[in-house]
Amino acid sequence: MLVSSKLYDNYVQVLQKLVDIAAEEHYNPYKEFEWTEMLDTNQMWMSEKLLSIYNTPYMERLSKEQIMVLSKWESINFYSLNVHGIRELLIEVIKRIHTEGFELPSEFFHHFVGEENEHMWFFSKFCLKYGGKIYIDKKVKIENSGHSDFEDFLVFARILIFEEIVDYFNICMGNDRTLDPIIQKINKVHHMDESRHISFGREIVKVLHENLREKYDGDKLKELEDYIKRYMKASIHSLYNPIVYKDAGIDDPYAFRNRLLEMPERAIENEKILKRTSSFFLRNGIFTEGVVI
Repeated sequence: MLVSSKLYDNYVQVLQKLVDIAAEEHYNPYKEFEWTEMLDTNQMWMSEKLLSIYNTPYMERLSKEQIMVLSKWESINFYSLNVHGIRELLIEVIKRIHTEGFELPSEFFHHFVGEENEHMWFFSKFCLKYGGKIYIDKKVKIENSGHSDFEDFLVFARILIFEEIVDYFNICMGNDRTLDPIIQKINKVHHMDESRHISFGREIVKVLHENLREKYDGDKLKELEDYIKRYMKASIHSLYNPIVYKDAGIDDPYAFRNRLLEMPERAIENEKILKRTSSFFLRNGIFTEGVVI
């Protein structure tokens, strides 16, 4: 790798620390959770501040019962997105394990793949047991960057974006005592693993981007920035699922989704979800400006 010795040395140290922690803190997810037969539909299944209608007039227009039903299906949608996102990132990481340029992180990749496979299992179990389905992945596919040299960087940038958005939700729900204990537990356990994955993701993204800066001019790097921002926006939009609104009994669910996405109140909430990630990209020169939504 072409990176500076300081950045590379930090990368090596972080990797070794994360491998050690992963080995020490490994748990058996198949014995970790107590799956009740059903969840109470007369309570929230997702923290109120995470609902796609939060901070909008719909919090007053919809009845308490309607909001609770919506929270159930938005919860199922969130875990469904995790299932699909994890499947995609596993495919990309496995493609690179023990390949040229990825010799150093391959040991961590083994832990990463094992943990993410387990996450996909408990998220899918939640969806199927309590929702009876996994929502289809209808996130708009972002076009190929058009630059083969960018692909390794973009893979790990996308993984980092996905994990940081999910972790925003995990932190909130893992600490929300108004939620059912199984919901709190799933989110708390996932956050513990994701904190390591995010630490790794940030280090490898910095390393890969510095390599690109050695090879490409500002115009090419700006294309990369614009690509990442489109992916971040598409990821946020996937949280607004019209099929969820239909299942929650909301009339004209596609129009409802469009109205929400146009609301400035929702732009504020979306920016909160992305703030940590956008700040990281800005701080490390990957973004030249922070506007995404």
